[in-house]
Amino acid sequence: MAVWALGINHTTAPLDLRGRFAFALDQIAPTLQGLRQSLSGTARHPQVETAIISTCNRTEIYCAGQETALEHTLDWLAQSGGVSPSMLRSHSYALEDGMAARHAFRVASGLDSMVLGEAQILGQMKDAVRAAESAGALGSTLNQLFQRSFAVAKEVRTSTEIGAHSISMAAAAVRLASQLFE
Repeated sequence: MAVWALGINHTTAPLDLRGRFAFALDQIAPTLQGLRQSLSGTARHPQVETAIISTCNRTEIYCAGQETALEHTLDWLAQSGGVSPSMLRSHSYALEDGMAARHAFRVASGLDSMVLGEAQILGQMKDAVRAAESAGALGSTLNQLFQRSFAVAKEVRTSTEIGAHSISMAAAAVRLASQLFE
């Protein structure tokens, strides 16, 4: 089974572009269904697995199927955000198999967050997995990927001090503001 991830985040795209690809939790189920229908015609497998992580700093689509359909996934996402595929391509990242898994591990662990070690993303990933499962879009391959990501995140937090002093972006802003006005 091939696994691929396509995303934009705080390092690859400006806020206004990220906003075009933000999906509210109640939009996830119909969005996943539309994505699955679109990919099923291309991926030579009627049961493409999909999940979407959508936060203020990132939107990532994780998929699993018989063959990678990264280009089709990018075209679908560009259309859903009302931008050209070339515009999205220049602000996104596309990862396959081991690189997609490694990226999911980094995201879950807070290593790919705007504030290093930020823990909120782990809960957001768990919410995305629950939403994909409820929509019938999560299969065994993506479920294993995410469960392993959660285990890696736990290991990173318990074996390092990454979470010991981490704060949210809002708390970091408050701390900076208080230092500026002392």
